[in-house]
Amino acid sequence: MTTAPSPAVVLAVCTGNICRSPAVERLLAARLAGADVAVVSAGTRAVVGHPVSAPMVPLLTSAGARVEGFAAQQLDAGLVTRADLVLGLTRDHRSAVVSLAPAAVRRTFTLLELARLVAHVDPAALHAAGDTPAARLRALPGLAAAARPAAGTGVDDVDDPIGGSDAVYRGSFDAMRPAVDALADALLR
Repeated sequence: MTTAPSPAVVLAVCTGNICRSPAVERLLAARLAGADVAVVSAGTRAVVGHPVSAPMVPLLTSAGARVEGFAAQQLDAGLVTRADLVLGLTRDHRSAVVSLAPAAVRRTFTLLELARLVAHVDPAALHAAGDTPAARLRALPGLAAAARPAAGTGVDDVDDPIGGSDAVYRGSFDAMRPAVDALADALLR
């Protein structure tokens, strides 16, 4: 009897793990529902055990993502080591991840950086990596890194909405959602 391969793991990282990274976790999990990919999140200074920040909840639920059962957790080296792809919400989060687990440098990006890079990844190369989202996800870091010269630079940080108005939360959400969609689309095509 053969066992099914383990799912690929995406780790989203922000500061408190109550706004941005849970939004990425839950949006991506909703888009990849039924796929062989697990999505988790953590914070560099997590508000451990707390739910998703109240102003982010209606944004997520209106996008079809579930918020029930979420509890913030602290980032640690074990989470990073188990992840096939790590998405920081800022360059500082990306640096914190690599400081915890230096070997993760090749599979750690900011969310916005990866979305910019994915637009330059040859879909045929990604599809050639395998016929499942997990296989494509495991190949994506190398393919994305190779696309850096074509992608150029851009905005890499998603602003932290904590303490801001509903409009500030909407701005952060609106920065994350298309990036999550670009990643999901690449994995599902």
